Amino acid sequence: MAPRATWKGFLTVGQVSCPISLYTATSTSERIAFHTINRATGHRVRRIYVDSETGKAVEREDQIKGYMAGPEDIITLEPNEISAVVPTGDKTLAVAAFISCHEIDKLYFDRPYFLAPSDRHAEEAYVLIREGLRAGKVAALAEAVLFRRLRKVLIWPDSQGLVATMLNFAYEVRPAATAFDDLPDLKIEGEMLDLARHIIETKRGKFDPSAFQDRYETALAELVKAKIEGRPIERPAKPGPEKVVDLMAALRESAVMTGAKKPAAKSRTAAKRGSKRAAGTTKAATRRKAG
Repeated sequence: MAPRATWKGFLTVGQVSCPISLYTATSTSERIAFHTINRATGHRVRRIYVDSETGKAVEREDQIKGYMAGPEDIITLEPNEISAVVPTGDKTLAVAAFISCHEIDKLYFDRPYFLAPSDRHAEEAYVLIREGLRAGKVAALAEAVLFRRLRKVLIWPDSQGLVATMLNFAYEVRPAATAFDDLPDLKIEGEMLDLARHIIETKRGKFDPSAFQDRYETALAELVKAKIEGRPIERPAKPGPEKVVDLMAALRESAVMTGAKKPAAKSRTAAKRGSKRAAGTTKAATRRKAG
């Protein structure tokens, strides 16, 4: 079944316009979903909003938005007041600039989407934009009203088409100093750094998302299957407490496990063999002289 477009409009680059459709690139539909059930009756539970003071249910048409201006001061907003300030769009994703992908801090990446042509007549313009971005090794920074908000979007060429990523606003991204300000300025050098480099080199690999396993989702699926089949539920063993280890000792042990000590071991063995051969040659020469 083909995915349903979440938004349709036009991608414009200067005078070039291309009708496009926006599709979500990620999905949670394959995850196991649970309902909340009444333990006593086995019926599903329905969520009802109640007044925090009276405890009485509040119907949907009586629910409005409110902003806490103070402990006892609530500013209420009617739906028509909110809709009046929502930006209106013309269904246009307009490219404002072209930038190098490495210029964007990945902290600003929000949600990925696939950007595809809406019809066959748009394919030539679409491919032109895709190949232009690829040839220039750039991404397009665009703007559009998407999902009731004015959004900044980064568009770049993928192997087959275009990928669009919503960008967070500056006020949504916390400064790194909030997490790293208390980190001491330590200098790592010598053997410790060499061992770390070796471990990284020996464990270098390629990005393969198909190898990732969602162990929580797998465990839930097994739990549900066991309940359906009436099998006893096997509980995974709890990990023991972490041991406090010496960093240098841990690095050396990791390096041995990844083969760091093998070259040294070979060189020592070769040296021993060379010493034995030299000793044997000396003894043979002594016997010949004696003879």
